[in-house]
Parts: sequence; structure tokens; C-alpha cells
Amino acid sequence: MTPRSKFLIGGALILGAAAYLMTSAIRSTGVYYLTPQELAGRVAADPSFVGTGVKVGARVVPGSIAREPGGREVSFRVSDGARTFPVVYRGVIPDTFTDSADVIVDGRMGPDGTFRATTLLAKCASRYENAPDKYRTTPGYQRPAAVAARHV
Repeated sequence: MTPRSKFLIGGALILGAAAYLMTSAIRSTGVYYLTPQELAGRVAADPSFVGTGVKVGARVVPGSIAREPGGREVSFRVSDGARTFPVVYRGVIPDTFTDSADVIVDGRMGPDGTFRATTLLAKCASRYENAPDKYRTTPGYQRPAAVAARHV
């Protein structure tokens, strides 16, 4: 066997091992979240799914947020348009958590139908949009020359 053949076989083995490690790592850490309708379907199909840790992605139902007096516990309802269920979370509440915010909650569905969240992530893309430029939104407004020179 020539040195070149040994090098190619060794390289192929190393690349194969690296590809295997990457796919197994992605498979074990890749997180998929369920919608409320998917979660309800799984609980209906398998009652032992109650109490299993899962992530759920949904939207907060407007007007359903109730904060406890201490400020560390919040209860609210989430919905995907088809199913709605209550969520209770105890911990630090994100600043972006508001009515109609998209949230991802990590926790377990209780036997009473309440989702007990251990993690609460709130998404609010509109909060991070650029502010509108005056010259585009106000009729007849013209930028000062110094500002106009910077945006050319």
C-alpha cells in the first residue's frame, strides 16, 4: 500500500468520524417545540405524556396575564389559534413579555391541564425594528444638509 493510499484512507476515516459526531450532536441538542394543538394531540393519544418535559411555542392570549403580588410568578394563557391552555411560570419575567407576544415555554403539562413552565422566552421582533425616518413619514419634510450627507 502506498503512502498516498494510507493518507486518503486515514483522511476518509477522520472525515467520517467528524460527520458522525456532528450529526449525533445536532440530533441530541436540536430542539423542536410543539404547538398547543400538537401537545393536546400527544396528551390525548398517550396520557403518560403528562409530566414529560417539553417546549411549547405559542402566542400569549391578550388580557390573560396575571402577575402575583411578589412579581416573580405569572400566570397566563397561550394559544396557537386552535387550542388554548393556561401556563404558570415562576422566575424572572422577560421585559418583552406582553399581551400577544410570541413565547416559548419549557416545562411539563400537569394532570389538571395547566402547563408548569420552568423557562419563559418571549419574542417581540417589532420592538427591535428601526425607527422610521422623518423624511419618509412626514410630508414636505426635508433632511438637514448634514444628516442628508451621512445617509447618502
